[in-house]
Amino acid sequence: MKNSEGLSDSIPSATKGPAKCEKCGATTRLDTGICVSCLLREGLEAAGEVSRAVFESVIAEVDVPDKQWRLGNYEILDEIGRGGMGVIYRARQRHSHRIVAVKRVLNYHADSHETFIRFRREADAVASLDHPNILPIYEVSESEDGLPFFSMKFATGGSLRDAGSSLRSEPRKCVQLMAKVARAIEYAHGRGILHRDLKPGNILLDGRGEPLVSDFGLAKSLDANNDLTKSLTTFGTPGYIAPEQAEGAPADLTPAADVYSLGAILFDLLTGRPPFLGSNALSVIRQASETPAPKLRSLVHSRDRDLETICARCLERDPKARYQFAGDLAADLERWLDGRSIVARPVLAPAQLWRWSRRNPKLIAAGAAGLLLGAAVIWLFRDELAKMLPLERPEKSIAVLPFLDLSQAKDQEYFCDGISEEILGALAKIDGLRVVARTSSFSFKGKSANVSDVGKKLNVENVLEGSLRREGNRIRITAELINTRNGFHLWSETYERELQDVFALQDEITRSIVDALKVKLAISPPAREQQNTEAYDLYLQGLFFSNKSSEEDLRRALNFFQRALEKDPTFSRAWTGIAKVWYFLADVYVKPLEAYPASKEAARKAIALDEKDAEAHCYLGEAKRVLDWDLAGEDAELKRALQLDPNSAPAHFFLALLPLFQGQLTEGLRFVLEAKKLDPVSPIISYVATAAYLANDQIDDAISEGQRTLQLDPNYFYLDSDLAAAYREKGNFAEAIALYTKAQEATRLPSSGLAITYARMGRQMDARNILAQLLREREKRYVSAPLIAAVYVAFGEKEEAFRWLEQAFSEHSGILQWIAFLPEFRALHSDARFPHLLRRIGVSHDSILAITETTLSETIDPNAQNHFTLKVGVKPRPGTQNNEADRCARWL
Repeated sequence: MKNSEGLSDSIPSATKGPAKCEKCGATTRLDTGICVSCLLREGLEAAGEVSRAVFESVIAEVDVPDKQWRLGNYEILDEIGRGGMGVIYRARQRHSHRIVAVKRVLNYHADSHETFIRFRREADAVASLDHPNILPIYEVSESEDGLPFFSMKFATGGSLRDAGSSLRSEPRKCVQLMAKVARAIEYAHGRGILHRDLKPGNILLDGRGEPLVSDFGLAKSLDANNDLTKSLTTFGTPGYIAPEQAEGAPADLTPAADVYSLGAILFDLLTGRPPFLGSNALSVIRQASETPAPKLRSLVHSRDRDLETICARCLERDPKARYQFAGDLAADLERWLDGRSIVARPVLAPAQLWRWSRRNPKLIAAGAAGLLLGAAVIWLFRDELAKMLPLERPEKSIAVLPFLDLSQAKDQEYFCDGISEEILGALAKIDGLRVVARTSSFSFKGKSANVSDVGKKLNVENVLEGSLRREGNRIRITAELINTRNGFHLWSETYERELQDVFALQDEITRSIVDALKVKLAISPPAREQQNTEAYDLYLQGLFFSNKSSEEDLRRALNFFQRALEKDPTFSRAWTGIAKVWYFLADVYVKPLEAYPASKEAARKAIALDEKDAEAHCYLGEAKRVLDWDLAGEDAELKRALQLDPNSAPAHFFLALLPLFQGQLTEGLRFVLEAKKLDPVSPIISYVATAAYLANDQIDDAISEGQRTLQLDPNYFYLDSDLAAAYREKGNFAEAIALYTKAQEATRLPSSGLAITYARMGRQMDARNILAQLLREREKRYVSAPLIAAVYVAFGEKEEAFRWLEQAFSEHSGILQWIAFLPEFRALHSDARFPHLLRRIGVSHDSILAITETTLSETIDPNAQNHFTLKVGVKPRPGTQNNEADRCARWL
């Protein structure tokens, strides 16, 4: 190295244009006629053998002015940084005059195939990422001398390395920045990319102080079989890289390696130095590998203990002892910012309150009064805190995510979704394996959530994800089974088959998953029969549109299912699809007596072809409930469905409603919450859970659940808003009106709930106007009669209310049986016609007594002669007025 000292000072200045090196033919801008590479070699040869690392460190220090020239479409303004591989300029885009940053490979690397690959990989990695906290790439190109370059956003706020000293006095701001950086890295990991060189200098800041992750030059694919992973040198910046990364085993790296770096950056921001210091890189690496990281508070005693715990968790030498995912770190940082207990070390409620008070001194009264207030709050909300505890994840549980469409034309979304749903359906039939329903699994479609997030939100131990490429009659499927706790791949496989083999392929994937999860099978699942591939393709297109909600999409689904049956009349699942579509058209877009008979006929045909079709039994049960008012018949069909498919989401959902239809409110709520476990992010189940809470007069729980529905899908309204109804029952009329107004816009139907709210507020004119709109709308399209009846109940006009309920009975409205538990109809419980109507729609004798019992028990005057007449419609004989329950039973 002695010969290299002062070498950069002797290098001539750059020319304005490129020329050929006289020695190697590479492009150079030096006026000597030879390139930097050859010049350095000449200067270092006298020192004997020089290592590649020394050579790169020298070239990185060379300061060759390189400005006022053009690179492609960019005018180079000045150099802002360089390293061993590339140089970065501030430049102006010639046509748009936008100021950008341009990064290009150094001339020295003109003959380095490895560097070119690494440089290209950085460009490709970042170009595939679209996140507000990742520095975006604008263009990837080559200069006239063949060297690659790319342009990117110019960050005007410097880097964390520059801003560190000013941020040190603001620990909260440091944590806010690192939480955003961790979310950005979580996003990159979700796209299969590790950064591997995170450090303060690679976290840039824009003009508003927002962080931007940059320099993915060492990024690698999380695919352990990637050739680049095996061949390229793996290193980073000592002091910030994980110990396992320094050991040079890139194929074994996990997201926990980047978590270590994030922790080291946070440590640096809070203390002013990285966790380990040394006279050279080797010393730093050895310390990180052999000794525990220093405690944060040993360097800055005033730092919060929870921040010390978070840093310590990140800097564990064992990757398995760290946060396993960047998202977990981000979540803990966000908890700290909110004053909540961090996961890295559970904190008891008193300690949590104390730490929160220290971070928020202006909000806490001095002395014992504040502590007593905190204790009271904890006591009052003990039930809510208990609900926040994470559920135990069943070991044998799985979510099947929708496969990605990798086809060139990107026109196989329906096929990808269909294959995913078919595999989900096959797994759901396996007893002992908990399979999350389609609604919840597919809620992650098109989102950047990683498997850890999926596991937490769906409460599952494993996730199946994959991709599909279809070219003509050839398909290529890649499937991976991943543990959501640690990110380990339990099984993965790639298949290339002819389209006609798709049925056998689905069975093969299902069996592989069962083997990987070590699920014991009482009976081996039967292989599917070979089917007409044209019919199957049409069926998958129908399935795709049947999972949408607009009338247009549902009718498109109907068309595809019918065309599938034209190709193969024995295709039972196409008949099930038709039953499903007619069920979803009923009550909302089509009159019940048009839709339910068609659904019933299709379900019966499906069962005739395949009695083991669980979903067909579900829709047959619903048709029996509505057309025949046969709740017992539906119960039998649903129980048969669960025998065939223990994880059937429709069966669990419909079964949860049956107790509510019988007025069994507590039991109904329990069943709905059980159904929610199988389909945890389903808006419709959350919607019904809100209604069940309301029926049980648990208004605050109803509001919480309704808010959850809104979070799951802000535009989800089934006929109206249950959350608005909960707000109304609470007396929060402004919130109720706002939501009902939004529901009107979403459903394009005047809101009966809004009319009821106005009536409760005494705004009779407004309520009457909405009722008039509902009646006019019913002349143009189907409007469910119980909605109109509920408005008349709010007006106190029982005659009109019962007239519309009778209309609902004659129309066989699918929502008529909801009157057994909805609070809007309680005012009718005391009318003789109400139990009579309940009996006609299938409610049992005991259930009718239970529904009216509360109202009966409210009268304490045994001499009230007209009481029984009002309650059950039978005038008691003298001396028998106290035997009300017996008379009610005989009257029924």
